[in-house]
Amino acid sequence: MPPVPDDALPTWRFEFYAPVASFRDPLFPGLSHGLPVPPPSTVRGMLAAATGKPSELVPFGMASYGDGNGVDAETYHPIDAGGANRAVSGRVRAGKGGMTIRDRPFLVGVHLTVWIPGRDGDRIEQALRRPRWALRLGRSQDIVHLRERCQVALEPASDAVVDHALAPVGSHAAPSAVVHRLASAVSTDRLTTTWADYQWCEEQTGNWPVSGAYRERTVPGQDRDLPGRAVWLLTP
Repeated sequence: MPPVPDDALPTWRFEFYAPVASFRDPLFPGLSHGLPVPPPSTVRGMLAAATGKPSELVPFGMASYGDGNGVDAETYHPIDAGGANRAVSGRVRAGKGGMTIRDRPFLVGVHLTVWIPGRDGDRIEQALRRPRWALRLGRSQDIVHLRERCQVALEPASDAVVDHALAPVGSHAAPSAVVHRLASAVSTDRLTTTWADYQWCEEQTGNWPVSGAYRERTVPGQDRDLPGRAVWLLTP
């Protein structure tokens, strides 16, 4: 990669793909309400699976969208805390407080782009060559494929293509943006969740004024008037 100017960040960009993924919204207890975009905590869990660390709290940017969606019937086997309906081989008897079936929303063809700058990007790029654990998004069966990795330079931006980037609230004024309250990080004992509000656009948006964002620097030979994609570096 050629030298980058002082105001630009050398960054690894990773392109992931999941044929099917499901992101349940924990803010709706007792319901299977699905999220249209993976929470940052889910992405951090995938990165931790690659490195083998208990957690990955590195700053990263992300953009994600799905090609389609649907609803599946999923069987749940909740365990009775009082021991009245004990689990056998991970299953409990049907009935009150036992096995039940619920609708589970899912996404089809999930595209996820992750930008990780600096030494953390170098370290995680090496880990993704031979992940410690399988890469998953959402449920344990939702396998993720790493399709592409490349080095780019991120430069501070006053305008950029927002599209499906996950951004802090107030970072841009694209009219299709919707605010989602998402988990930004989960403690290793899973007892504490850090929440944050993000804005995200389901549709392509084009170029918009942005604040606190970066964009990919265009390479020599490309049209300098071509706007790059917006990237917000998210921290837990």
